[in-house]
Amino acid sequence: MKAEKRPAGRRRVLREALSWLWVAAAFLLIQATLMQARVIPSGSMERTLLVGDHLLVSRLGYDAGVPFTGWHVRLWREPHRQQVVVFRAPLPGAPDFIKRIIGLPGDTVEIRRGVAWVNGKPLEEPYLSTPPDSFENFTAVMVPSASYFVMGDNRGNSYDSRYWGFVPRSGIIGTPLVIYMSVRAPEEAWQPGQLQERFYAYLNAVLHPRLVRWHRLFSTF
Repeated sequence: MKAEKRPAGRRRVLREALSWLWVAAAFLLIQATLMQARVIPSGSMERTLLVGDHLLVSRLGYDAGVPFTGWHVRLWREPHRQQVVVFRAPLPGAPDFIKRIIGLPGDTVEIRRGVAWVNGKPLEEPYLSTPPDSFENFTAVMVPSASYFVMGDNRGNSYDSRYWGFVPRSGIIGTPLVIYMSVRAPEEAWQPGQLQERFYAYLNAVLHPRLVRWHRLFSTF
């Protein structure tokens, strides 16, 4: 009788392990091809995105890759002008960036007295966090093929194409879909590797619900 129970017990453990393996595989597949969760660590996209906004980012049609490796492949969808996108940082070892596309391949982009001009016409940008800086000028550049010119909505606090150049199409990961959580906390809490500070930020939000920006939850793009 005991001998019969042992194989049955082992089969149950094996089934349980296989179930969890399928869950892990499904999670990795979703992460690699469909959806990722991201948190905003800086104010470069204010007022569109605030520090502590938690996003679901769609990769569907933009990019697919193998988790925990650098391997990925560009897919069929092409981003459009003024779309917010997540892309691989232009600096080695830096976390992914999130900015707004201003110039498409073949466009001529310049800044005159703080206003972005594309192909000789001023671009309407109602999403900017502050009025244009009349002292800012940027010499006209043509966006290369399969590349994009991006800027943050908070122009005075954004490290973007004005400083490091164009985003290759192969670097674009996806586009944000929805804000599923937004927590007021110092920028340091949302930087990569700051697990203790992030834990305290979530704990404070549980103890003090006013730290949650409830009005931002489920905002879509």
